[in-house]
Amino acid sequence: MHENYRVTVVIPAFNEEKAIGNTVSRIKELHPDFQVIVVDDGSTDKTWETAVRAGAEVIRHPYNIGNGAAVKTGIRNARGKFVVLMDGDEQHRPEDIERLLSHAGKFDMVVGARDSQGQASVGRRIANWCYNKMASYVGKFPIKDLTSGFRVFETATVRRYLYLFPNTFSYPTTSTLSYLRSGLTIKYVPIKVSTRIGKSKISTLKDGSRFVLIILRIATLFSPLRVFLPISFLFFGVGLLYYLYTYSFFHRFTNMSALLLSVSVMVFLLGLVSEQITQMRYDRVEDVYRSKAETKHGGTASKTPNG
Repeated sequence: MHENYRVTVVIPAFNEEKAIGNTVSRIKELHPDFQVIVVDDGSTDKTWETAVRAGAEVIRHPYNIGNGAAVKTGIRNARGKFVVLMDGDEQHRPEDIERLLSHAGKFDMVVGARDSQGQASVGRRIANWCYNKMASYVGKFPIKDLTSGFRVFETATVRRYLYLFPNTFSYPTTSTLSYLRSGLTIKYVPIKVSTRIGKSKISTLKDGSRFVLIILRIATLFSPLRVFLPISFLFFGVGLLYYLYTYSFFHRFTNMSALLLSVSVMVFLLGLVSEQITQMRYDRVEDVYRSKAETKHGGTASKTPNG
């Protein structure tokens, strides 16, 4: 009942009756010693029955809460040292699990990165390219696939970040930026994805705007100056140019110039205060390093595990 596993595979599912059985069966065939958890997020079809017949442990939400909520439920119930997250619509191939796990001991997060052909549409490719570039700026790291749901974590480490995960489809964005800004390591492994069975449940417009807000939220949570500083410089630059214009033609320092320059200073000071508040939160990050050191060495970690 309380058996421990090396790996737990968590599959969030909502109305995936047509695909979930085959996905679970292939995982069990390739990795019979893995724990496989399917979190049925309030499906109205026979998703949970199909998953049980295929050999998965099924946890059911009484109603649809969201993909991220299902992921959090699965991770909380995982009994493996490592947890693999993947979709249940047959996009992600169980054959790639071992490729990702081969890097799990050296990196804190391993992500299956799709190429451009693996995106559902041209619009989705363009949107994901924009997300990757924006997140790369925030995280100071070249992010190859921000929204991929196929990833591997060390269970004890990712549980410390679950409070940040939204209940929606944005958990890949949150987990990536949270790990990067905490100084944890990420590895991208190229993968091929298969054709999805069924329709995508992600709305490009609705969920796309949510992804942008998530990126900004995580940026202000972990590295606020990456957001506030460019805004401050923008207001300062516009105010200075407007002052030069009015002084050159009208020999005046206008109220608009004063307002723009004042706003630039206030935004800059707000960024500094936010940066100080952020530094106070890094005790959570030190707890992560301390826990990892204790696990690795089997004893009490140094009081300064990260130097």
